Amino acid sequence: MLVSSGQRRTGPQLSLVSPFLSPVEFWFLATGLVLGVYEKQPDNDRIRLTEAAAVFDSSISGKLSEMLTISGPPLKKGKSRIFYGLHQDFPSVVVVGLGKSGTGVCGKENWDNCKESIRAAVSAGCRQLQDLEVAHVEVDPCGDGQSAAEGAVLGLFEYDEFKTKKKARVTTLPYGSVDSAAWQKGVLYGDGQNLARRLMEAPANHITPTAFANTIEQKLSPFAHKVAVHKRPQSWIESEQMGAFLSVSKGSEEPPVFLELHYKGSLDSAQPPLVLVGKGITFDSGGISLKPSSGMDAMRADMGGAATVCSALVTAAALKLPINIIGLAPLCENMPSGKANKPGDVVRAKNGKTIQVDNTDAEGRLILADALCYAHSFKPRAIINAATLTGAMDVALGSAAAGVFTNSDWLWERLQKASIVTGDRVWRMPLFQHYTKQITESALADLNNVGKYSGACTAAAFLREFVTADHWAHLDIAGVMTNKDEIPYLRKGMSGRPTRTLVEFIHFVQNSDLFSN
Repeated sequence: MLVSSGQRRTGPQLSLVSPFLSPVEFWFLATGLVLGVYEKQPDNDRIRLTEAAAVFDSSISGKLSEMLTISGPPLKKGKSRIFYGLHQDFPSVVVVGLGKSGTGVCGKENWDNCKESIRAAVSAGCRQLQDLEVAHVEVDPCGDGQSAAEGAVLGLFEYDEFKTKKKARVTTLPYGSVDSAAWQKGVLYGDGQNLARRLMEAPANHITPTAFANTIEQKLSPFAHKVAVHKRPQSWIESEQMGAFLSVSKGSEEPPVFLELHYKGSLDSAQPPLVLVGKGITFDSGGISLKPSSGMDAMRADMGGAATVCSALVTAAALKLPINIIGLAPLCENMPSGKANKPGDVVRAKNGKTIQVDNTDAEGRLILADALCYAHSFKPRAIINAATLTGAMDVALGSAAAGVFTNSDWLWERLQKASIVTGDRVWRMPLFQHYTKQITESALADLNNVGKYSGACTAAAFLREFVTADHWAHLDIAGVMTNKDEIPYLRKGMSGRPTRTLVEFIHFVQNSDLFSN
């Protein structure tokens, strides 16, 4: 049975090339189709189609299998091949290689091989049809509707909002028998990550602190009955004595905003929340400790922590997850001016601790310090913060995984489990007391905002000075901020990672003992 797009017509089948329409004319017609094929088994030379592909092949009397056999060598994983005129409803059919069937979680890679193969293959097929400007594409779920939907939604995304010539807009639907709930879940997961990508890609003159807050408010408007949005102005930040945050923001003409989101998903409105905190530097010049000009444009995405946690909360609301979540995003720019922080300045955080600012380019930890202090006022069950915090994290792990520093084995186990499902991996990093000494030996204040070595670890040690919660995790996402071709179902550019892992984590813990008692 064909789901989602109604019963297909069973009219006359078309030959490979129609006598009435050229292949070029076919490209712009109706709907394209993406189907999957597995690697052949060593002892069996038969084409191994997915369930949906086999049904389609049967409907055209085995023509698909025949064309796959005569058109070239067997398709390798992630590769695709396009055929024209096989069926009147689908002028263009792309077959994508899924690799071996039946593979699952790989302990060495810390992800599910099958899910990743589906995401990559579906993405490749959808992009090939997008390049032909096919407006509607039906997608073989390949045995996992959620992963197929994620591959389609993530793979088709391209940030071209300021370009005159834009990529063709493509709508996707599942083809064949599919769990519609799983497909829709995948669409929402993909949309969530794409929201983070869109925010991170946007030029800093378009996504200012105020514009960022307004964008998230607009995205949450469909869930107004469950969500409260507070855009706290500078006067409120001052009243909360967030001196570390204010010290960073004062260098810019753009006013700071402390974005506070409340999602009441639990039936028990008094349930202690999960608090998500995201670093929201909408442009990071480095301040007086100015960054090199080369590559500075990428620092428009230094609010990736805020983008991912806010997008995760938007997705949780769309999924109607039964858990209370609070999202906090201190938003500002880090700019040089006569009012900006100077190396050697001392500022006071919300909890009263003083900080010697030896490097104004280590500003993210300053704004997070005040946000973490404020997070405790909600008596949360757990706090997770995300930040593009240190270049050292990129050096340590590159784009393979986000680094996790945590005082809670409980949080780590569930974050890791979530990342295996999403393929957006995390890796536990040391939060040893060894690193604390570097940031507590200050000539002028209680703390220093930088250490001498192990930059990612000392940054985490600094943040721990503002945490008293038993369950806290810091995600340093600097290394996964961009995609340079490493993730096949993401185009080059800002990645929006690890939005889906955060959403999957929330999905895992929504009914856990920690949040249900």
